[in-house]
Amino acid sequence: MPEISLATVVLLAIVALAVVTVAQGIRTVPQGEVWSVERFGAFTRLLQPGLNLIIPFVDRIGRRLNVQEVVLDIPEQAVITRDNATVATDGIVYYRVMDPAKAAYAVQDLTQALTSLAMTNIRSVVGELDLDATLSGRDRINTTLLTVLDGATEPWGVKVSRVEIRKIEPPDNLIRAMNLQMTAERERRAAVARAEGEKQALVLAAEGRRDAAMRDAEARERLAEAEANATRMVAEAAQGAGADALRYFVAEKYVKAFEALAANPSSRLVVVPMESAGIAGGVVQALELLRGPSGGGAPSAPPSAPAGGSPWTRG
Repeated sequence: MPEISLATVVLLAIVALAVVTVAQGIRTVPQGEVWSVERFGAFTRLLQPGLNLIIPFVDRIGRRLNVQEVVLDIPEQAVITRDNATVATDGIVYYRVMDPAKAAYAVQDLTQALTSLAMTNIRSVVGELDLDATLSGRDRINTTLLTVLDGATEPWGVKVSRVEIRKIEPPDNLIRAMNLQMTAERERRAAVARAEGEKQALVLAAEGRRDAAMRDAEARERLAEAEANATRMVAEAAQGAGADALRYFVAEKYVKAFEALAANPSSRLVVVPMESAGIAGGVVQALELLRGPSGGGAPSAPPSAPAGGSPWTRG
């Protein structure tokens, strides 16, 4: 085996040193990241995505920062509300590094700092609200947390774009009590709705009866007016005939009523009162009187009514 000369060893060493130097001086930064360069421990500049050159053995890569929007999970924690109710809450914080130099050197651990800051402010904001306001006021809590976190992280070169409370969960015993309260409230609303419906139904029924009574009264009033007009017309027509004409009018009504009673097919027995013969005689006398001299002479005497009468029957 041939011996390797000293010159060859030196050459190989120089080549290896050159390779290492080139490797130390060339840095490829991936898209979405920014690297900081430190020279003897001091920050000098930032490396943007792509191919970058640094001074080998003098410069080194300090911090590798993600400048994309980052989603940070806030761990679940127990929070006490203003009315001493304990709820379990967690959340999500969306942030982006706007100033990599500040984010790299103004805070030691950006992720841990943001997590602790978010948890502390969640306890502070929720602790100022009652349980009902906490459960129904997610938007208010999110807005307050966004304002506080964005202002607190500005010196770190970070922009907090959104904060979302993901869960607000009371303990099991409190959930059962809330369910009972909700059931009672729904039953109360149903009872109120039924009472309102019954009240409305009674009001409508009363109004209907009132309208029917008013219509009936109006009908009776019109009937009374018609009867009065008819009576007045009969009285005017009977002027000069005296009581005989009135007896004729009454007898005519009586006969018509009796005819309707006798013509009823459902009646098997018709009772004729004893006074019927007298009324019939009155009818004939009234006709003779109304007929007058033009009828062919003095009126004949009406047939005398029997002293006593027996009912007529129709089988």
